[in-house]
Amino acid sequence: MASGVGIGLIALVVACLVIRKEAFVVLATVAVVLAVREMAVAFRARHLDVPVVPLVAGAVAIVPAAYVGGPESLFVSYALTVAAVLLWRLTGHTSPEPGVARVLPVADVAGAVFITTYAPFLAGFAMLMLAEPDGPWRILVFILCAVASDIGGFVAGVLFGRHPMAPSVSPKKSWEGMAGSVVLGAVTGAVAVPLALHGSWWVGALLGVAAVLSATVGDLSESLLKRDLGIKDMSNLIPEHGGIMDRLDSLLPTAPVIYLVLHLAVPT
Repeated sequence: MASGVGIGLIALVVACLVIRKEAFVVLATVAVVLAVREMAVAFRARHLDVPVVPLVAGAVAIVPAAYVGGPESLFVSYALTVAAVLLWRLTGHTSPEPGVARVLPVADVAGAVFITTYAPFLAGFAMLMLAEPDGPWRILVFILCAVASDIGGFVAGVLFGRHPMAPSVSPKKSWEGMAGSVVLGAVTGAVAVPLALHGSWWVGALLGVAAVLSATVGDLSESLLKRDLGIKDMSNLIPEHGGIMDRLDSLLPTAPVIYLVLHLAVPT
């Protein structure tokens, strides 16, 4: 069932890219809003009273703003969301108990800023790629490299995994799996970039390796976050896959890396 769900999600993404760019923007916005909601609920379970309303409103604004207005709109909408979080908390909308003095709990605000940065802000870089004339192809290369990292790591880890990479954070990850991710990521990038974007193969190989490194950091970071929160998955929204954030954990940190490498080395 897990494989079927995964194939269905990939098919939905590809369909949106083929139909219209705007369809992918809508899909990404919905996914980011759900991811923000998941993290807010998980944080509140640890007594962090993050303000959900400005977080969701910011997610709805940041993702399409990046697509329509470019990098400037991405950073401005991100800054406005952070300001809205501060204002919302300062006005006492999220006081945990009636009658509590309206103060500014640093942990609550820090948690909200973390969520805003992790989900909508990083997702905005995917929208910057999408806005390019060959945007759908850039998104496809981005997804292929991230998926190659997961597949290469899984296969090599199962076949050759002997030395754990971070046993206290993610016991299943091994250095042998990391090597498999690097190899498959580099090969995937070296093939995909020339075919889809008419760039150099060595740029594609570099892109694939960079994607593996960022995807691994993202995966380990979310594992560490879930361990600190005392949960296995962010939610059970996607059958056999957990929550939205459990699927975006490696994609989100990879988006700005792919965007920057392609922006500098494979201009449109």
